[in-house]
Amino acid sequence: MDFALIAFYAFAAAAVLSAVAVIGARNPVHSALFLVLTFFTVACTWILAGAEFLGLALVLVYVGAVMVLFLFVVMMLDIDVARMREGYVRYLPVGLVVAVVMLAEMLALIGVRARAVEPFAGNAAAAAAVEGNTHWLARALFTEFMLPFEVAAVILTVAVIAAVMLTLRRREGAKHQDPLDQARVRAADRVRLVRMEAVRPAPAAGDQAGEPQESKA
Repeated sequence: MDFALIAFYAFAAAAVLSAVAVIGARNPVHSALFLVLTFFTVACTWILAGAEFLGLALVLVYVGAVMVLFLFVVMMLDIDVARMREGYVRYLPVGLVVAVVMLAEMLALIGVRARAVEPFAGNAAAAAAVEGNTHWLARALFTEFMLPFEVAAVILTVAVIAAVMLTLRRREGAKHQDPLDQARVRAADRVRLVRMEAVRPAPAAGDQAGEPQESKA
């Protein structure tokens, strides 16, 4: 068994364990950290298999932009936000574990590439080596797999919209905006001029005793 195959099994085991930790962690911040580890481990597996473009895209797109979207959806859920903002000290152990595992995976991946071991991805990697990984992937994605690609995009969009709509329920005491009413607003409905008669304040007790009263016109 060569070093590349051992690294592949290690990456696969780490990806499965981190994915289980995502759904098993009680804290949503811990779940987000384990999800970052899952994405990074799968990206290492793809790079090991010869799909460099997919690995880099997974790190740049999912670990970067999509994780921000996931955290935005998590913050809209009914969770104790004040407890989550108590400090980063209690999140430090999990963050250190994730960072150490990611560092070990990077070192293992560098070691595999340094040994110049051929990736074991089959005919797909051979075709990508001839015409380029990016060119081959674009041609296959937008010709043979166009429908699954669009279906996956629609499913992700529906999932995010459904998560937002499930959290937007009416709560007692919460204020909500109505864009239709805001567009129909008029100055006469918001501002009213009221005419009031001027009333002189009653003099204090000291003014009655030691100071002369002003004459009224």
